[in-house]
Amino acid sequence: MLKSKKLLVGLAFSALFIGGCSKDASEPEEDVTKIDDEPAIEEPVKEEIIVAPLTGEAVKEEVTQRPIIVTVNNHPAARPQSGLAAADIIYEMLAEGNVTRFLAVYQSELPENIGPVRSARSYFIDMAKGLGAFYVAHGYSPEAKTMLSNNVVDNINGMNYDGTLFKRSNDRVAPHNSYITSENILNGAEKVGASMNYSEKVRQAFYEPDERGKIGVETSQVDIYYGNSNSFHNTYVYDHETNRYGRQSAGVETKDMLTGEALTFANVLFFEMKHQTIDDVGRQDIDLTSGGNAYVFQNGYLREVKWTNIDGLPTAVEETGELVKLVPGKTWVHFVPASPGLEAMVKTQP
Repeated sequence: MLKSKKLLVGLAFSALFIGGCSKDASEPEEDVTKIDDEPAIEEPVKEEIIVAPLTGEAVKEEVTQRPIIVTVNNHPAARPQSGLAAADIIYEMLAEGNVTRFLAVYQSELPENIGPVRSARSYFIDMAKGLGAFYVAHGYSPEAKTMLSNNVVDNINGMNYDGTLFKRSNDRVAPHNSYITSENILNGAEKVGASMNYSEKVRQAFYEPDERGKIGVETSQVDIYYGNSNSFHNTYVYDHETNRYGRQSAGVETKDMLTGEALTFANVLFFEMKHQTIDDVGRQDIDLTSGGNAYVFQNGYLREVKWTNIDGLPTAVEETGELVKLVPGKTWVHFVPASPGLEAMVKTQP
């Protein structure tokens, strides 16, 4: 009987031992390599690229400067002008008769000196309002004077500050000799209590650096004629190496008198707009709101698009209504009378 009990105990112990061994054998062996000892794989951190709002070009610091628009004289006696090379965008449009003026838009940088500065028109002020810009001019049409007096836009005018903020050059005769420094623009803004902080009013679409945007008809040269005078015949020639357009006016290369630098542009745009002569002097009224046909020249190609007014600013759009993408860089925009229109005034060469 004692032997039987011992036998049963031994069998039970053996079964327990075998069971324990079977259980341990079924479990995976412990990995001797500790996960904590493995080096962590870090995801590459993408560096945030800051771009200038009006050019799409990379900048070191966020742009906080409010846009500034200066009416720049384009009479032949006012050429070459000073400070144009620093402008992010230049708008060219008729002021009276077939004489054009520039609206030079500054935000990325301010040049030391700008001019000759010329008088305001009502649609110049509308453009400044659309851009949310501080507006600088010397003189005004009757309509513009009323708008400026009513503070439609923050502004300073040479009629109030001639000889103080605005200085006359001895090298030229009036009205082609009024200039203003960047320092005096900022001093003027302080005098009138205007904030110079950027409010992000303008939003523009740009191609990414690896996008070329070669759409349309290959075009190497573009000419536009305001009237029959060669003085307002402008030519843009595409440079394949720099991907930029050089500019000539009356057969003379457009340069900045301040720096001697030849002006070049990544984009050249033409907006067809209704114009109306409103007085005996030949002053114009330009319809900035109705929209219409437009041409875009970029990357050596021409294509037809549309323009529409977005938040007070004439803007190039696709047929779908999306913003036309611009090549990062500076832009020149022409406002072209609907009569005779784009086809008559703008000529191209392949």
